[in-house]
Amino acid sequence: MRDVPAPPDRIGAAVEGDIEAIDNVLRITRIRVSYALTVPPGKRATAERAVAVHPSGCPAWNTVQGCIDIDIKADISEAP
Repeated sequence: MRDVPAPPDRIGAAVEGDIEAIDNVLRITRIRVSYALTVPPGKRATAERAVAVHPSGCPAWNTVQGCIDIDIKADISEAP
């Protein structure tokens, strides 16, 4: 993340999706991404902005947008 340290023990993600039969063809229709982030004190707003702009710079998002609904959420907490 831009200007926010993101060591592996302070960032996590859970991803789930929905597959539906559309015209008898299985398709991924929705993807939900939930991040869990612990950031240094005073970096919460920066982390929130990084999550908000992430989709526009993500090659996967840009490839499937309009075809698959994607929802990104983040639970951001500041380290003590």
